Amino acid sequence: MVKINGEAKEAAGRKLCDYLKEAGYDSRAIAVEYNEAILPKADYETTILQDGDVVEIVCFMGGG
Repeated sequence: MVKINGEAKEAAGRKLCDYLKEAGYDSRAIAVEYNEAILPKADYETTILQDGDVVEIVCFMGGG
């Protein structure tokens, strides 16, 4: 199980970019903390989620 935004998810073995796409995230408007470190966007395609990983996804919002 992978903990994503505080919830256990069956995402182990999947690429982070695939998870983000399937979950409806726009990678241009988010930041990802992966095991307590900010993950560069260039690494989304090569990061494979593993059991025990902790991922926090933060969405940027515009407003005025």
